[in-house]
Amino acid sequence: MPFYTLGYLVFLFMPLLLSWFDESNGWRQPLSYVLAPTLLSIAVFLPLYFAAYRAIGVRSLLCALAIAAVGYALLPYNPFANAYTIYAVGFAAMIGGPLWKRLTLAMAMLGGFLAEVMVLEYPIFIFLITLIVSVAVFFGNHHFVESNRKRAELKLSHDEVRRLAALAERERIGRDLHDLLGHTLSLVALKSELAGKLLLRGDSPEAREAAHREIVEVSRVARDALSQVRSAVTGIRATGLAAELVSAKLLLDSDGIAFVSDIDPHSSDPRMLPANVETALAMTLREAVTNIQRHARARETRIAINMVDGEAVLRIVDDGRGGAVAPGNGLDGMRQRIEALGGRLRIDSRKGEGTRIEAHVPLAAHLEHDDAPVAAASNVAAQA
Repeated sequence: MPFYTLGYLVFLFMPLLLSWFDESNGWRQPLSYVLAPTLLSIAVFLPLYFAAYRAIGVRSLLCALAIAAVGYALLPYNPFANAYTIYAVGFAAMIGGPLWKRLTLAMAMLGGFLAEVMVLEYPIFIFLITLIVSVAVFFGNHHFVESNRKRAELKLSHDEVRRLAALAERERIGRDLHDLLGHTLSLVALKSELAGKLLLRGDSPEAREAAHREIVEVSRVARDALSQVRSAVTGIRATGLAAELVSAKLLLDSDGIAFVSDIDPHSSDPRMLPANVETALAMTLREAVTNIQRHARARETRIAINMVDGEAVLRIVDDGRGGAVAPGNGLDGMRQRIEALGGRLRIDSRKGEGTRIEAHVPLAAHLEHDDAPVAAASNVAAQA
């Protein structure tokens, strides 16, 4: 709620600060004649002003009309009551509905003010000044409202994209696991049951040979299943960092912040990024972009993901206000995540020069660790 606009109420006291009234035009009045109605009008106006920012629909319309009425009531006592008309026109621009309806309301308010100025025989320049300022305030508020509406729509789109992406991923995982494991486990059960029956026939070489063939086949099916599960999991990982990049672009676009990316093609290959590394980089990207959107006041953000000397390197640079990097805002979590993988996080934030975040994570150890379970499973199956 912009309290600074209440500063324009000072114009209501101009008759008391300037020797503007002149006995020759009949405007000179006792001090109480101007001061008392002006103070009373402010007491009525302030609750309407604060209510107008919270009101929606018909209540917002009523608040704007009531503020205009306060101005009309004060005008015979104070020619600077046009301040209330300007406030009312400004709130008219913030009422919901098409532009032509809001513009019609504003014109009606100004028409009422003009009629009263003519009845009171005030100089016409009072209306002209009010008209010029009111038009500027109306379209300024209209632009503000439209910008907020579009920003809200973009943020909703950003949230919806994340929700739909998560839903689609869950459905895909469910289908893949059903198709893969349903068939494979049925085959394993059938082959195992057949091997058991063969062994029960006796200790003949033919029975043992047949049972051995079935057990070997079970081993092969299990290895194939392991490979297919690993491929499915790899596909799940691949969407992590890519989804965060799309989400980052939507979030920054919603605040009018330009998004520039420089992505190494290898960084989008799931075979190059182990699951824990990709998750850490994706979470670091999310935290950094959220901080930019909330605190940086940036115009542009550059994001780069590259492979350098066996390391995955994430760089996030903005041209915002920069300044001291205080604990919190997710920075501690970012650092802990990266350092837990043997990496390092560097944050350079100079006042007035924006912020630069670099995360370096070594890949070799994590790639070996990522391959270990499948290799071990393959060895066990081979020994069977």
